[in-house]
Amino acid sequence: MSTSQTLSRGLTALEFIALAEQPPSIDAVATHLGVHRSIAYRMVRTLEDHHLIERDPAGCCTPGVRLAALGRSARPTLQSVATPALAGLADEMMLTCFLVIADGNEALTLESLEPTTSQSHLTYRPGIRHPLDRGAPGLAILAGRPQSDGERSEVTESRRRGWAHTTGEVVDGLAAIAVPIPAADASIATVFLAGAAIDLDDIARHLTLTAAAIADGLRLAEPRTRTAS
Repeated sequence: MSTSQTLSRGLTALEFIALAEQPPSIDAVATHLGVHRSIAYRMVRTLEDHHLIERDPAGCCTPGVRLAALGRSARPTLQSVATPALAGLADEMMLTCFLVIADGNEALTLESLEPTTSQSHLTYRPGIRHPLDRGAPGLAILAGRPQSDGERSEVTESRRRGWAHTTGEVVDGLAAIAVPIPAADASIATVFLAGAAIDLDDIARHLTLTAAAIADGLRLAEPRTRTAS
């Protein structure tokens, strides 16, 4: 099937802006897309007209308010159930916690909650993607599925143990623990510095309890969702 190159470039630009650590300039957008600055400018202006991005006084690009509204429409029941549970867990453990879903062959961070009880913690932004078979969140999702031929031994071990743990597979220097939510083909996870004095079993226990609470919440929400539809 043929695809629209213009639309693909525009979506790539939007993703680049949304995930950038620092607001990128139009020149940076053009470089990322491999196009002339005038083309990047038109894309940015179009996205700006739709309120998907904004530009600061220096002309750099930041995510717009409508982008946040669109994000809330993705898997709304899962997000509404998981977000308060993860917020409480983040405060309890004083670690950033996040919700990850399967998107094809990728793991997509749908929601990220930072602790309000700690001044020092890692940031892990929504929208981050990585291969499903790399990193604890993806391995946990796979572990929540039936066993498949050729799966990584780490997936098999995570299924047996009930949680996944990896170091440096997504971001160098960072480790993660994740627990599956099989009914949602999702996982919840936390991230911390590799080598930190972390009790892995204790973190996994907290995640497991929270995942079970989210799964219960989804079961309770399902009849209401069907009634509303």
